[in-house]
Amino acid sequence: MIKPFRIAVFASGSGTNFQAIVDAVASGKLDVSVELLVCDRPQALVVERAKQAGVNTFAFRGRDYASRELYEAEIKAKLEEHQIDLIVMAGYMRLITDTLVKPYYGRIINVHPSLLPSFPGVNGIAQALEYGVKITGVTVHFVDGGLDTGPIIVQRAVEVFDNDTEATLAERIHALEHQILPQAIAWISEGRVQLNDRKVTVNA
Repeated sequence: MIKPFRIAVFASGSGTNFQAIVDAVASGKLDVSVELLVCDRPQALVVERAKQAGVNTFAFRGRDYASRELYEAEIKAKLEEHQIDLIVMAGYMRLITDTLVKPYYGRIINVHPSLLPSFPGVNGIAQALEYGVKITGVTVHFVDGGLDTGPIIVQRAVEVFDNDTEATLAERIHALEHQILPQAIAWISEGRVQLNDRKVTVNA
């Protein structure tokens, strides 16, 4: 019997990208097993979404640990326990250290609401509006431990309209995230993604 491709989703907030992944699996569009949610805010809505979906959760508070490395060591043990093939950062609001990056490099991806390398870090949508760009978008990239600096897997553009607010632009960007993040996961699970230094190739 072929072992299912197992993913862990890291999230800190409402979990709409987590839900998009779960829904894609349920509809048959994505052939993976969502094995684990890792959340640094135990009261976040994404924890309830995981409960409803029957997904195991490891929830913690960073302030309860003396260092990031300590709670990441605990996370690493959970990842190993669940035999995780791919970590998906979906609104996880913490940088990760070499405790996770080194053993999982090339198997950690993140979705970011801008066309990187423009507007990394928090509030990418607000940054784009403030700067006055006419095009922004969504990036899915590998995680290398820096602030949204890893090799890019896929990007899609979103036009910025003159009357856009942060809320209206965010609605279109999040809708696109919900499409391309499951797509990137599918490509990786199918063995179609090759990483060579900073260059990522997706094979047909």
